[in-house]
Amino acid sequence: MVRKASPTWRAAFALRHPAALKLATMPATPADLFAFLDRLGIAHSTVSHPPLFTVEQSRELRGQIPGGHSKNLFLKAKNGALFLVVALEDARIDLKHLHQRLGAGRFSFGSAELMRNVLGVVPGAVTPFAVINDTAQAVSVVLDAAMLRYPVLNYHPLENTRTTAIGRDDLIRFLEATGHKPRIEPVSDPVSEPEPTHP
Repeated sequence: MVRKASPTWRAAFALRHPAALKLATMPATPADLFAFLDRLGIAHSTVSHPPLFTVEQSRELRGQIPGGHSKNLFLKAKNGALFLVVALEDARIDLKHLHQRLGAGRFSFGSAELMRNVLGVVPGAVTPFAVINDTAQAVSVVLDAAMLRYPVLNYHPLENTRTTAIGRDDLIRFLEATGHKPRIEPVSDPVSEPEPTHP
């Protein structure tokens, strides 16, 4: 009798054999993502804007979109494990010590090729929505606890010419529906208040 390989085994195999990480099908489109959210009964709204590649451009060009805005770090640990760390756009994250907080090997940024193969997006469009393409569940998603203070959060819907708003709890529901139960961790350093001045 031949035993079927478990999803965990397949994910581990894929990490050791990068060629196996290539998407088996075409990556999801924004329309596919919106249809998936609709099937889950998750409310979402999307605003179009010029292409955004950096946090600075996002602040300048996105317009007045309420809610928390993010930066998304696609990281590869020394042992090959993949992480997607999602935090507020102005969060200060100490990459030199982040691996200690997450109990992983030292991090480096995942390459653009690996990002395309695993998440189906290109640099500048990284988003937690991209795990819809990670059917091998090779990526561990980490949400910064500070970001979850916002009831509404905004992310690119797989491309950087639009921004999609989603409720905080609905984001977690989406991630779990794709098989990516997120870790909620305090990964950013608290912003210190300025010292009071005295006359």
